[in-house]
Amino acid sequence: MIETPDDKPVPSPCVSVCALGAGDICIACHRSGNEISRWGSMNNTEKRAVWALIRRREQGEVV
Repeated sequence: MIETPDDKPVPSPCVSVCALGAGDICIACHRSGNEISRWGSMNNTEKRAVWALIRRREQGEVV
């Protein structure tokens, strides 16, 4: 079987500094508490969507 980009595991954004700040968003990885708790059960599409939210949060957007 040939591996496609969609099949590759999506890396966790965790940097081992867990501290939820304003809006229930981790100050280190920029995920919400819900996103952190659900990460292990998310499929790759869901994880990529979280990564897109992380990038927006890093740019200062409120999402």
